[in-house]
Amino acid sequence: MDNKYELIEKIGQGGFGTVYKCRDCVTDAIVALKRIFFGDEDEGVPSSVIREISLLKELDHGNIIRLLNVIKNGADVDLIFECLDLDLSKFIASYPEVAKDQQIIKRFLHQILCGVAYCHSHKILHQDLKPKNLLIDIDSKVLKIANFGLARAFGVPLRTNSGKVATLAYKAPEVLLGSNYSTPADVWAVGCIFAEMVTLRPLFCTESEISVLMDMFSLLGVPTEATWPGVTSLCDYIAYIPTPQCTRNLGVEVAGLEPAGLDLLSKMLILDPSKRITASDALKHSYLGNVSAAGT
Repeated sequence: MDNKYELIEKIGQGGFGTVYKCRDCVTDAIVALKRIFFGDEDEGVPSSVIREISLLKELDHGNIIRLLNVIKNGADVDLIFECLDLDLSKFIASYPEVAKDQQIIKRFLHQILCGVAYCHSHKILHQDLKPKNLLIDIDSKVLKIANFGLARAFGVPLRTNSGKVATLAYKAPEVLLGSNYSTPADVWAVGCIFAEMVTLRPLFCTESEISVLMDMFSLLGVPTEATWPGVTSLCDYIAYIPTPQCTRNLGVEVAGLEPAGLDLLSKMLILDPSKRITASDALKHSYLGNVSAAGT
């Protein structure tokens, strides 16, 4: 641990490394130190780490985590972030009654969309939006998007993208079908998060890509050339999938969500990405009409 930072406790562990809660010995501020392990020092810093650092340095928004410092530490790199209390997944588990409060849902959704719209306006895809990557300050109810390890800048025309992004439950159908994808994929993930805040459980929670697709189709219908032009060229077997016998209804799945909220959610979960609402347009939806820009 760098002498400037005093370890308080370990707060996270993943394939990327470890996250610690620390005290800045100079300012006395509480920070989060994300230590990224990459093995051989001679190989240099991985491109994914360089990309995350460079993207975060470009972003300056109240709903995006702030990168405070970067420290090369032998074969590791320490990223110093502002420290928030917990992620949305833990918030839902720890405060289920608070999490289901309609005003809290609107407030958090508005802040997620503000951060995503800002990223998209700066030509950045997050690509891994999920509750664990959304951090919350409990007292102020401020939410910030974190973990830009899979994020990337995009341009026009779009390059062919890798499908190895996002967590399965929040992965958009165009990603699962191997299509080029762009900002609508992030909006789909936000829609899944929105539904999860209402129900306290993931909307699509199966263990394989094909089963997630079938789950989507049972809820939203099997896409056709009429509803999603070009879909059969992405996946020819779609044309032979019969209409699911046990169809689900979105209004039933997110029972308790007011009509305006259901309308917004349905626009975020349109299978054809070209017809999906944008983050900036979602912010203008009547469901979020009484939520302040600051999320307060």
